[in-house]
Amino acid sequence: MIKSVKNLRKKKATGGRRIAYRGRRGFERNSYASETALGETRVVKRETRGGGFKLGLRTANHANVVEPSTGKVTKAKILKVLANPANRDYERRGVITKGCSIETEKGIAKVVSRPGQDGVVNAILVK
Repeated sequence: MIKSVKNLRKKKATGGRRIAYRGRRGFERNSYASETALGETRVVKRETRGGGFKLGLRTANHANVVEPSTGKVTKAKILKVLANPANRDYERRGVITKGCSIETEKGIAKVVSRPGQDGVVNAILVK
């Protein structure tokens, strides 16, 4: 779903309707945020400008967790989202974003990747 473009369809000062004078340009295209939630892993592929693509996570149930003392990376199951400094509503709904704290099988970890744009959840264990 694409967001509408601002300033193309404003009302007149009198309250009357104004017709958009042109369509949406390629650089004005935008989409809604990919809010990664807990669940069976689902990845979506999105086209970008220039012919490339981005992988975004819709739902995730595992994270790649780094233990700082050893530097070893292991795959751990995500149990729940503890805190999300980006948005209090995200915290309540359990949305995973960069900087949020998650509880895993290995312990409490902080997300360092951008799951909605990277397509993977990477985290570092917090002591």
